[in-house]
Amino acid sequence: MAAIYKRELQSYFHSFLGPLFIGAILFLLGIYFSVYNLFMGYPYIGYALSSSVFLFLIGIPILTMRILAEERHQKTDQLLLTSPVGVGGIVAGKFLALATIFLIPTGIVSLYPLVLGKFGTIAFGETYTAVLGFCLYGLACIAIGIFVSSLTESQVIAAVITFGLLFMGYVMSGLCNMISTTGNFLTRILGAFDMVSRFEGFLNGSLQLSGIVYFLSVIVLFLIFTVQSIQKRRYQVSTGNISMSAYSSSVILLGTALVVLVNFMAGELPADIRTFDVTSNKLYSLTDETNKLLSLIEEDIDIYVLANENQGDSTLDATLQNYSGKNSHIKISYVDPAVNPKFINKYTDTQVSSNSVVVESKKRSRVIDYRDIYQTEFDYSTYSSNVTGYDGEGQITSALAYVISDDMPKIYILEGHGELAFDNEFISAIEKENIEYETINLMNYDMVPEDAVCVVINAPTEDFSKDDADKMLSYMENGGDVLIITTYTGKELTNLDTVLGFYGVKVTKGLVIEENRNNYYQDPFYLLPQIGYDSITESVADSGSYVFAPYAQGIYIEEKEDVSVSSLLSTSQDSYAREAMENSDGYEKQDGDLDGPFEIGVKCEKATGDATSLGVVYSSELLFTQNANEMVAGTNLKLFTGTLGSFAEHPSSFAIPVKSYEISYLTMNQNSIIFLSLLTVIVIPFAFLAGGFVVWFKRRRK
Repeated sequence: MAAIYKRELQSYFHSFLGPLFIGAILFLLGIYFSVYNLFMGYPYIGYALSSSVFLFLIGIPILTMRILAEERHQKTDQLLLTSPVGVGGIVAGKFLALATIFLIPTGIVSLYPLVLGKFGTIAFGETYTAVLGFCLYGLACIAIGIFVSSLTESQVIAAVITFGLLFMGYVMSGLCNMISTTGNFLTRILGAFDMVSRFEGFLNGSLQLSGIVYFLSVIVLFLIFTVQSIQKRRYQVSTGNISMSAYSSSVILLGTALVVLVNFMAGELPADIRTFDVTSNKLYSLTDETNKLLSLIEEDIDIYVLANENQGDSTLDATLQNYSGKNSHIKISYVDPAVNPKFINKYTDTQVSSNSVVVESKKRSRVIDYRDIYQTEFDYSTYSSNVTGYDGEGQITSALAYVISDDMPKIYILEGHGELAFDNEFISAIEKENIEYETINLMNYDMVPEDAVCVVINAPTEDFSKDDADKMLSYMENGGDVLIITTYTGKELTNLDTVLGFYGVKVTKGLVIEENRNNYYQDPFYLLPQIGYDSITESVADSGSYVFAPYAQGIYIEEKEDVSVSSLLSTSQDSYAREAMENSDGYEKQDGDLDGPFEIGVKCEKATGDATSLGVVYSSELLFTQNANEMVAGTNLKLFTGTLGSFAEHPSSFAIPVKSYEISYLTMNQNSIIFLSLLTVIVIPFAFLAGGFVVWFKRRRK
């Protein structure tokens, strides 16, 4: 086999065909690499690879057409047929020679992401998964070309037939949709030849075992076909024995059956074994919060996707398969609206989009509109909407928690005292926690509504009236729970202080300044507090991330026998509080500053007769805002949902944040762009072409 490999590899470089193929691949990839990665700044090389695969339709038929057809035409195949090398060794040697020629440009392109890494953040997992898919697709095409070349002695016929087969694999997905949009027995058979869809599975950051098995199966199967094609010419059998054609047919049928079986088994593996998430933001993986919820589900749940299964959203399907793979009680079904248009009317009167999802248990159901699964943002420069995030897990996990819950807790958010409104991201988190909410002014109520599981007071800038404070105290004395976020105003808030005093909580008049560099970000007022371990902070503490708490007041705790206090967030020993903020001059400690450390987040539980009132107090007005949350990649939102979950008595937070689609573009100067473009489009490809031409020209003159 080694001798065959060396001979074939040398012949391709001596004939100029090898360098031409390598140069053409590098040239085309270089063009797309320059456009997408250099000029447009995309950090994924998958765009360039995806745009280049059409070259397989032309390049590989030309590369493989002579591998066996030429020897058969010139009768030199008789030397191979009578050689001591087995037919399998001959085919393997030729395949490896062609694979080497193909892998040379692929290997060079694999170095491009390392260069891009100098100019920004590269998602190497997604990038090299795309490269792997490109390699497997190309090798499968080569195996097909070798088989076709073994069938004829005409190189032209071999090239044309190979082109036809590869073209069918390239357009098969669209052809199946033309035959039937709902899918049938014929489209399932034809789908086995759909190579592009399998390749595209490698481009979205999902390393699918079924895709790897498919391409390897194609390679092995067509090499077996090639061996059998040669076997029929190598051996002569008498009419008294079993004919070689029967022997060849049995091997072909057996090989095909094994390939079908292996692919079927690969497709039936659990989703967490079959698919590996290599995306940088773990787009297809389920979070710990979702896994905790799935471990609690012991009742059957049906999830219906309003789409034809062959035309459904692949990302959404991968997410759903993860759910069913983790819990056998969850069943995924596709309902084609074209076949059953009235199905959705059982669940909602509202018009929903294709690919919307229905989650149903015996208790209740929820409809998730497909438009809510993807987060979009309107770009006023192009007057178009761009997809910025994927919320499939967030919406589905929330719906699962909703359909298995026995009731819906409700919180009331106070207004009328200059409170800060929550950003949409935090309102969405409340909804995902399956908590109803209502904004109220206590002036319109004789008392806090009885169905309140919690009252939220978010950064009031004006003091409560005596009447409002009494209503709150009455509610708390009867076991009512509160979430209070304070803010620095420079004014006396006497009645609000009375509400805080119910738990023995008092806040400093000024703000905390942190001197320990490990506990602030850029500015000593921008605190990165120490996180205490509690059920509220569990998801935050386990993640090892920071909480960002800018402009926080210090919290003092007055010890009370009937109140137990847990620290959630605290400053370091090097912190101090400046109460006279109007006289603040720099960050150096001044006379009158109060020594730390301070609590800036506490959980208080006060026994009130037969009940217990839970009060959670944070002293940073901006803690639960979108800007602060973005500074720590969503950790503040996790703290918020953990806090809400403690009031709703959820075993875990069900508010999974949106997974961002936004990419960090590469930044490079114009000189670097021009230099790398010339290098990848001109210098490297034409170096192979020039070298190959020199070798070919010298051999021709001899």
